[in-house]
Amino acid sequence: MGARTKARKRALDVLFEAEQRQMDPVTLLAERIRESGTQTSLPQYSVEIVEGVVAEQDRIDELLATHAHGWTLDRMPAVDRALLRIGTWEVLYNDDVPDAVAVDEAVELARSLSTDDSPSFVNGLLGRILDLKPTILA
Repeated sequence: MGARTKARKRALDVLFEAEQRQMDPVTLLAERIRESGTQTSLPQYSVEIVEGVVAEQDRIDELLATHAHGWTLDRMPAVDRALLRIGTWEVLYNDDVPDAVAVDEAVELARSLSTDDSPSFVNGLLGRILDLKPTILA
């Protein structure tokens, strides 16, 4: 597993846990950085992802809710919701990651961590966001 893949997984862990515990993700991130416990310290890219998702979450959630035909954010599995937020942030706001890589990484994490239907759902929704990227960022 590559360094960025591990960083995405760790960012997913933070975003997922924060939602489950109804905590601010940045507060939980600070805790994880301060007290890494048995885990290795968080990679810098994990920090960038969490901070980026939080900074753009209202816009990201609006886009996901608009384009997830037949699905509300609340109805999505929590893992998928976090993965979609990460993937959308990478596609729209992180020029260092090729769009196809961002989508592929989100799909692979969905395949290993979520439901049987999640990979195709994540792929389809991120594909739609990617198709609309020029108009979203215009």
